[in-house]
Amino acid sequence: MRHEVEVAGAKLVLVQGDITQQDVEAIVNAANPDLTPGGGVSGAIHHAGGPEVTQAAAQIRKERGPLPTGDAVITPGGKLPARWVIHTVGPVWQGGTHGEPELLARAYRSCLKLARTRGIRSLAFPSISTGVYGYPVEEAARVALQTVRAYLEAHPGAFSEVRFVLFSPRDFHTYAAVV
Repeated sequence: MRHEVEVAGAKLVLVQGDITQQDVEAIVNAANPDLTPGGGVSGAIHHAGGPEVTQAAAQIRKERGPLPTGDAVITPGGKLPARWVIHTVGPVWQGGTHGEPELLARAYRSCLKLARTRGIRSLAFPSISTGVYGYPVEEAARVALQTVRAYLEAHPGAFSEVRFVLFSPRDFHTYAAVV
């Protein structure tokens, strides 16, 4: 499944699939603050990327400490098709009254800004915070798509493609209804 629209000269694409298999310059990892392999997307990315991803993330953790919610860092992609992995920490859902939408938007913006400063023109996101962090998918999709659209409109020509890779058909259809 695939859905595509154009925003400020860039392709905004939704696909149902596996983020570790995407042929883009960078993929985004929905990381935990310690940047360690966890479950879900993070575990899959660390597993597919191999020791290079995990060791580079561990070095960043050693140098910086835990990654604050909404911030982003970058590591090599290791064995992944993507050259880079941008790690960000999304918010844990606490009912929506603890700044979760702002923190989630900040996570997306931090990834886009880091990619743009590195000259990365194609980027794939998972649905950040909607797994073990419990963010409702429909609300997360709204924040994610509005944030990415606004960033693309503010920085025309910075990206050729920004892709959302949704693991389940249900998540794909939820995002497609919002886009």
